[in-house]
Amino acid sequence: MATLKSLCGQRFEGAMTYAIDPKHAFANKLLVANFASCSDTEVRIPVQVGEDRSRTWVITRNASGLDLRHDHRHPDGTPDTETMYGGPAEGAGSALSQSFFADPYTAKLIKGSDTNVWTISLSADKNTLTYHLERNAKPRVEAVFKRVSR
Repeated sequence: MATLKSLCGQRFEGAMTYAIDPKHAFANKLLVANFASCSDTEVRIPVQVGEDRSRTWVITRNASGLDLRHDHRHPDGTPDTETMYGGPAEGAGSALSQSFFADPYTAKLIKGSDTNVWTISLSADKNTLTYHLERNAKPRVEAVFKRVSR
């Protein structure tokens, strides 16, 4: 959490680097992650896909450890039908990389997501942010972002 908090106010820009299907909503679009809101217990990272600003990664610290949620909203601010999915960090993570495993809510909400593992990693120099999703122990999506502001 301290590492994430240290990025508050920072902007990262990037693109999908894996699973690039020309029909995918993220294909050929600039991805922007802004570390917008940070406290001791929550970091909110709005993620922009092209002009679409409907997504926010929410990482919280609770009594059990870290938890990742994907908050999806409509333009009017109302929640999407698929929102707040994600799960807790499990296993050996580090200050630079954490893996989050789909919880029962996510498995029920999104068909086939029961084996999802999201990994958010930061390079040692804190200039490269990687978001990786695997399903059934196979890579599904990866996006790599470079820091553009300090």
